[in-house]
Amino acid sequence: MTTESRPWLKHYPEGVPANIDPSEYPTLADYIRTKCTEHKKRKAFSCMGKEMTYGEVDKLSDQFGAYLLSRGLEPGDRVAIMMPNLLQYPIALFGCFKAGIIIVNTNPMYTPREMEHQFTDSQVKGVIIAENFAANLESILGKTQIKTIITTSIGELLGSLKGTMVDLAIKHVKRMVPKYNLPNPVTFSEALKQGKKFNLVEFVNTADSVVVHQYTGGTTGVSKGAMLTNRNLVANMSQIKAFLGPYVDGDGSGHVVLCPLPLYHIFAFSCNCLAMMSIGALSVLITNPRDLVSVIKEYKRYKVTGMTGVNTLFNALNNHPDFKALDFSNMSVANAGGTALQKKVADEWEGITGLKIAEGYGMTEASPVVTTNPKGGIKVGTIGVPVPSTDVRIVGEDGSPLDVGQAGELQVKGPQVMKGYYNRPEETANTITADGWLNTGDIAVMEEDGYFKIVDRKKDLILVSGFNVFPNEIENVVALHPKVDEVAAIGVEDDKSGEVVKIFVTIKDSTLTKDELIQHCRENLTGYKVPKQVEFIKELPKSNVGKILRRQLRDK
Repeated sequence: MTTESRPWLKHYPEGVPANIDPSEYPTLADYIRTKCTEHKKRKAFSCMGKEMTYGEVDKLSDQFGAYLLSRGLEPGDRVAIMMPNLLQYPIALFGCFKAGIIIVNTNPMYTPREMEHQFTDSQVKGVIIAENFAANLESILGKTQIKTIITTSIGELLGSLKGTMVDLAIKHVKRMVPKYNLPNPVTFSEALKQGKKFNLVEFVNTADSVVVHQYTGGTTGVSKGAMLTNRNLVANMSQIKAFLGPYVDGDGSGHVVLCPLPLYHIFAFSCNCLAMMSIGALSVLITNPRDLVSVIKEYKRYKVTGMTGVNTLFNALNNHPDFKALDFSNMSVANAGGTALQKKVADEWEGITGLKIAEGYGMTEASPVVTTNPKGGIKVGTIGVPVPSTDVRIVGEDGSPLDVGQAGELQVKGPQVMKGYYNRPEETANTITADGWLNTGDIAVMEEDGYFKIVDRKKDLILVSGFNVFPNEIENVVALHPKVDEVAAIGVEDDKSGEVVKIFVTIKDSTLTKDELIQHCRENLTGYKVPKQVEFIKELPKSNVGKILRRQLRDK
């Protein structure tokens, strides 16, 4: 492969290969077993100060997998995991993989309607759920195929004293556990205890076997289960590791990565829970990332070397006075994804920490990582360059490739691209072309140097008098105003121009006026891009990972 066909290869740091071997590990279970053995004595996961080694996770996940099979679940069955970031998550996840069970990551904040759709769509037969959300399960259980129910509490694996105190506070002080009545639930601890009685006979599947149903956010139509295979996820682990390598000294010991994003989301699932195993890093799990005090507390507890996050989280930390007082001398990498990173946020972060944020790009259907900014070549405002063994191109409306600098739909081809959507062949055919290109639905350009830049989502384009207006551009300009906290831009109908720009703004300073904000935009945007409507709002609607939901604003 040459730099002519992949012009971005010239930006790869020394030692990063152009291609990876997606068959390095036959299955994800092999990868997990190998890394847990290789790093047996190292700390693997931490939550609220409680730590587990790779060896302990390996042993406990064996017990958990054996228990699931003892309950009558079989390889190929689907089991939902529905909890925030807890030590229970990797144990349950790895146990399922070892037993040949397909996992269905489920957002614990889902409403009963959303749970019912996901559980019935994937034909889930078992569920591992934090008791905080068990009442919602009770309300829809009869409409599902679920027979095996394992419940857990937030404090269950934190140790007898600390765990009891945490659970008492959550149940009786904060009253965060509604009453529920489920048939024959078993606690997580009991499942581990019972699992000791059985020997786990690992199920041997193939590289092309589906191991995860990862549901899309559902922002475009009905939420769909992306079928991710062993090959998809193993390949993405290797791709992430290749770009992580330049940040890691020696054998990776001492690498501590903060994980504030939920593991049930594809970003943290692959980049934190799985990929960090490749170097034997300690992943510090944050149960509630909205609690910035808990995030800062972990910075004080550990010598954090890396962190993943989204724009809203980085922005919130930038504006927290206690964050600015932390010691960042051990930090070597901060990665952003999930949504566009605003330049203002990136600049403020660098000013506070001395570290540039490496923005990347991915999607559920690509396991998820497609591109990232390489060490030593971070270009703020871009999504970087494709990871090894990945081809990316920009195409026009007719599907033909466009020249450098022209905006069009981003297409991806590589071993990390999903097998398809579960039980949705028509949707799969519309998303993956006959020759294997994944249609991302994102509008992007490739710059002269081979870096890529997202312009916007196809569906979010605003058409003003025939001119394309990209919400990201408007939002970046508005965010530069010192009195603005967060902003979202949408298009609204207009008799004269078809659509006009409307912005929803949360503010830092109550003296900000709409006229002042529009004048700021006039100074930085051409006429048809200037917002015609401004609405101050207390809080912007966001997804579970902090992505601003323009759709909800449009519906409003």
